Amino acid sequence: MKSFEYNGINWKIYHGALIHKTAPHAEINLNSTEAQELLKKSKAYFLRYTNNFDLENIESEFWYIIKDQEETLEQYNSSKRNQIKKGLKNCFVQKVSNEEIANKGYEVYIKAFHNYETNLLPLSQEAFYNNTINAKDCDFFAVYENESDIMIAYSTNHTYDNMVNYTTIKFHPQYLKLYPSYALFYEMNRYYINDLGFKYVNDGARSISHATNIQDFLIQKFNFRKAYCKLNIIYRWDIGLMVKVLYPFKTIFNKFNNKIFNKISVLLRQEEIRRRCESVYN
Repeated sequence: MKSFEYNGINWKIYHGALIHKTAPHAEINLNSTEAQELLKKSKAYFLRYTNNFDLENIESEFWYIIKDQEETLEQYNSSKRNQIKKGLKNCFVQKVSNEEIANKGYEVYIKAFHNYETNLLPLSQEAFYNNTINAKDCDFFAVYENESDIMIAYSTNHTYDNMVNYTTIKFHPQYLKLYPSYALFYEMNRYYINDLGFKYVNDGARSISHATNIQDFLIQKFNFRKAYCKLNIIYRWDIGLMVKVLYPFKTIFNKFNNKIFNKISVLLRQEEIRRRCESVYN
């Protein structure tokens, strides 16, 4: 994944878009000259960043899913406490090395992948190993079944600027009855918020392309919340022209199920969210 640094801010190319690699609460502001210079340097189709993070009494169409309160069993009702306790009874959670995930995590990854509805192809075992072993600036957590010591889930987390992003989380579908998700999130929240005193833990931004059940799960089960912010997008000139021309017809693209139309539909949905954010913050 190609990365850039510009005026002290790190950026990465993701599916043709340039996205900032900073904490959500970092305030980013670019003027038009800086944005176009960055687009030219990166050769990205557009750049995307957020600001005005978690302002009081403001709700927008874009958000991050965060938790910023101490993790304790006492904050949950009896039903949720029992689910967490079941997870902790059936499983144990450890902070591990990337070598541990690289060597033992592929079975979890591939079983979880085949449980998704997707047209994408999974990584080969070799690619999974190389990606994991070369991962930098990450924490790794693993969940093991108590009786067998078999790895049944893992999480890859990026920490920076006094917060953590739960970047990649995989659960082996055959072991979900053991409540590994409850054990994993409870222990990671305790580690980062209670032990390290991080400002918050973060499960990422609103997904534009598809619904994410994990974010609803964290809100309902672990008292995560939506931290609203402003979505900013600056397009390369030709992409901007295309968006402007096609935007009035955005609902049409939702009716067709092919790769090109799906990409256009996501791009126009993103533009719709950007425009709605613009009206809230300006």
